[in-house]
Amino acid sequence: MKLKDTLLALAGGLILTASLTAGAQTTVIRVGPPPPPRGIVVPPSPHRGYAWQSGYYRWYGGRYVWVGGVWVRPPYGGAVWVPGQWRSGPHGYVWIGGHWRH
Repeated sequence: MKLKDTLLALAGGLILTASLTAGAQTTVIRVGPPPPPRGIVVPPSPHRGYAWQSGYYRWYGGRYVWVGGVWVRPPYGGAVWVPGQWRSGPHGYVWIGGHWRH
């Protein structure tokens, strides 16, 4: 196999690996639970048919950081946003990222 072919195969493998792991939004935390969600008033939707993605705490820099909610346009008709959630596991808290479903 030529060097060019080898490099192209390697690049393709890296792109495939990145695309397969991009949707996996799991974070394992080995400390206490996140704070309770903030009491935020949901602003009016900017457009008909938009979905509200509520705010959540993410783990960043060794601590929980609040990420505010946002209105988003669903990727396809009939899509419903399933919010992410923190779950207690045997090794700490695990973040299960939100996703779209029919």
